[in-house]
Amino acid sequence: MADTMGHSATATRNTRLALGFCLLAIAPQIFELIWSIGTIFGWGTGRGPGTVVTSHVTALLAGAPSAIFGSFGSGTKKMSSEVLLALIYSYPLLVVAILTLFMTVRSAQDYVGGVVLMAVALFALWAGSDLQGMRGFSFGAGTAPRMFGGLLVALSAAIALTGLLTDGPSMAHYSWRGPLFVVAAILFFALSIRSLGLVVTAFTSFMIAAAGSQETRWLEALIVGACLTIGCAILFPYILGLPMPMYPRFLIQ
Repeated sequence: MADTMGHSATATRNTRLALGFCLLAIAPQIFELIWSIGTIFGWGTGRGPGTVVTSHVTALLAGAPSAIFGSFGSGTKKMSSEVLLALIYSYPLLVVAILTLFMTVRSAQDYVGGVVLMAVALFALWAGSDLQGMRGFSFGAGTAPRMFGGLLVALSAAIALTGLLTDGPSMAHYSWRGPLFVVAAILFFALSIRSLGLVVTAFTSFMIAAAGSQETRWLEALIVGACLTIGCAILFPYILGLPMPMYPRFLIQ
């Protein structure tokens, strides 16, 4: 009975890891979808949500498979950014997620850490895929990113393999409140800087990030936020000379 319970716990843990890796595999697509929602309210520029969903779903389900099978033919065709993202980033992580279901993870921290580092390396490889590579013995702009990205993929795979072969600590409990509010503050700043201006956006973003801790003292947070906002209002437009809008668009108009 103990063996049955242990096997069930292992299967449950592997299923959770696999689901997490699947979510990680489509994280860039989800991020672009969230970003595109802001275009509806005029918070940013770019494609609309419908176009983003259609392009990425088509790339994952049709574009990338056809590119794989088409590579065996004689013709070569320039692939879109969405197809390259699916091939270089999403598909490898989805394969890792499927294999996780059938593996015995002996050190969850090493295994998950290795896969996350692999995701970072794969994303870097995709981001530099449109840069020029080597021409003969001359280095192109994309040579160094590809070299370091490939090296990081190999090192992260070794770390993940260590989590399968050696015993180690399991996953520790992690609080998502802090990272969640910090990411929310970053997204708010990126989507609101054009329409609300630097003063309102910087102060509000700081207060959103401050909500990520239960130990926040709000009076002190208000004072620090106001000081940082004044510093940003002086630093960016006057010292650095960056043409950033200072106040909300509706007040200027």
